[in-house]
Amino acid sequence: MNWFFLLLISGVRLVSSRCECGYAATAPGNDEPMIFMDLLETDFTQVNDLSWNRDWIPQQFNVSAENGRGEYGKSFTPSNIISLSTEGGGRPSRGSGLGLRVGSAIGEDAVSAAEIDTARSDLHWGSYRAGMELTATNGTCAAFFWYFNDTQEIDMEFLSREFDPVEGVYPVNLVVQSKQSREAGYDASKTGTFKRVNLDFDPTAGFHEYRFDYTPGRVIFYADSKHIAVMKGSAMPSAAGHLILQHWSNGNPKWSGGPPAKDAMLRISYVKAYFNSSNEQHHATLTHRCQKAGTNEVVCLIPDVIATNASTGGAFLSDEGNAVGTETDDGEESIGGCRFSAAWLSVAMVAAMVMLLVD
Repeated sequence: MNWFFLLLISGVRLVSSRCECGYAATAPGNDEPMIFMDLLETDFTQVNDLSWNRDWIPQQFNVSAENGRGEYGKSFTPSNIISLSTEGGGRPSRGSGLGLRVGSAIGEDAVSAAEIDTARSDLHWGSYRAGMELTATNGTCAAFFWYFNDTQEIDMEFLSREFDPVEGVYPVNLVVQSKQSREAGYDASKTGTFKRVNLDFDPTAGFHEYRFDYTPGRVIFYADSKHIAVMKGSAMPSAAGHLILQHWSNGNPKWSGGPPAKDAMLRISYVKAYFNSSNEQHHATLTHRCQKAGTNEVVCLIPDVIATNASTGGAFLSDEGNAVGTETDDGEESIGGCRFSAAWLSVAMVAAMVMLLVD
């Protein structure tokens, strides 16, 4: 059983707090804020060695040309996952963060690529965000997506071959894979769960935030906190899964194109995930922590990120200065909390939240 919370109050005010009762994400239009109990935040500008990070797992695997429907295979290797330098004092320089490289050389009939996955696979309803600077090198696919299986998947994919700086064309391909798309040969464009949206900025010239909110029967997509598309209906996912960041090429002229003429780099400054866990015991622990907080508990408003602070991610709610521990899947505590927060709730107000039980 998985809980989804909707906030039913108004009069939000800024407070300094510890976020014991979760995190509120704003939604477009007149929708009420959505509340999620858990978070996973990574500031990649401060990660010098990903092997020491408990939240992310570098991937190593191969995909044949036949299975990948390309002219070449794909070889995902940790050597293509690169921690980029920062300036003195910990401030990120342009292009700092984590790099996912696609190689230009062909080895054993495969193009080298890169992928990282979250260690946790209990990420259910949630708001998922990444700060990225895309490559201008023709012939790669950069992807930020949530995945359960091949018929429950939410993708934001960027094909550098589609970028046209002269015409100002910079599309993002928004994809929800479903049982219907599997029947169509995994071509979601034939099922109504595919949209190509042109961005109103050059995604290769700097960092921008890409986001999707996954809730029952609906997925909303954003760029720099601006609503760009929505998909609804029974084809939307319903399971819990994990996040993936990926950069690859296999020479397929209908998708990634390439291989690139030179090495290409996808740069990631941060990932922020605010979600409800599908682990009932973990969810119960977080709910108990909220109830135990007494009269001082709050729900913290997740700050929007725009182009001017997408290189740093703005405020992180897990800053240690105002942190409250949240238990991870293995029973240990990680840091969760807030530096910029809003949306105070009393015990009575928490009880006023609508809890939608979704099987």
